[in-house]
Amino acid sequence: MNTLALIATRKGLFKLTHEKQIEEVAFIGDPVSMILAHPDKPLWYAALDLGHFGVKLHRSEDSGATWTEVSTPSYPQVNRDEKQEGDSLKLIWSLEFADPNDLMKLWAGTVPGGLFYSDDSGQSWTLNKTLWQQKQTSEWFGGGFDEPGIHSICVDPRNHHEVKVAISCGGVWVTEDFGANWRAGAQGMRAEYMPPDKTFDINIQDPHRMVQCAHDPDKFWTQHHNGIFYSDDNCQSWHECKNVSPSGFGFAVAVHPNNANKAWFVPGVKDESRIPVNAKFIVNYTEDRGKTFSALDNGLPTEKCYDLVFRHGLDIDHNGEKLLLGSTTGNLWLSEDQGQNWQCISNHLPPIYAVRFLRCS
Repeated sequence: MNTLALIATRKGLFKLTHEKQIEEVAFIGDPVSMILAHPDKPLWYAALDLGHFGVKLHRSEDSGATWTEVSTPSYPQVNRDEKQEGDSLKLIWSLEFADPNDLMKLWAGTVPGGLFYSDDSGQSWTLNKTLWQQKQTSEWFGGGFDEPGIHSICVDPRNHHEVKVAISCGGVWVTEDFGANWRAGAQGMRAEYMPPDKTFDINIQDPHRMVQCAHDPDKFWTQHHNGIFYSDDNCQSWHECKNVSPSGFGFAVAVHPNNANKAWFVPGVKDESRIPVNAKFIVNYTEDRGKTFSALDNGLPTEKCYDLVFRHGLDIDHNGEKLLLGSTTGNLWLSEDQGQNWQCISNHLPPIYAVRFLRCS
């Protein structure tokens, strides 16, 4: 298979080949909100947000040559005066394999804040009611959408029963028993958009994206609405990186799979503007666990740039050498040396929602 990475956009699913060519895959003209590809098998998933026609989910078992529509998560309905009412699915915002030894098992994070599990490759889904009850009884609220959403799912490589999710806005939640019980895991995060007495409230934190180091899985990074945070103790506590220049605001984050001290971010101006600082596009990089940061911009626009990078618009390959970066203005950049140099692959893609490297060749 000659696919280096998948690219989910507002107008379809594309792939980047090893020869650095962009090719159409499927769903051209339709918004693809999320993608999932098995690292070693030709098994792909694509979630679509079709607006009036609802959310759809498709599965391919031959690297995108053919697709089968499968089920989508649905929320329980309640009878109110003989009228069925309840929450409705707005978006599939995250997809992950739930068990590395069983490809049929999946997690899906959604708007409005539900976590769903499938054990049959997406043919059916079950709402995790324990976490959903936390949402129902807590102070979660929308961050980017009108309702809260689960955008990050981290399955522990040592034990797939241990899962962490990040929610905008609902903080971080941890289960050690495959979702039977959950505990809050946002201690130390800071929300300056709230009144002083709520600044450190774990239920209203807005982590924009959370990633876990594959080979040092007790260590996490989060790009939060109010800065960059890291955890060295498996989400028991979080620590904020200070004096991040040009900005600690952003959406995307990637961590080196073999070295948790190395991480990459895409800074911007908050809150309403959401453009690069001084219209100069850079990637912020740390190699010392956030003590210092350096601006990587060789090959990136240095003036009159207004690109925004969404939460899933940055990815790193399994070797920790290649980085892929896609923006809302359809620009796609590739680095093959950990971000030191960037090559523009395309200026003409639709707005990019997510990028994801594949491992198989």
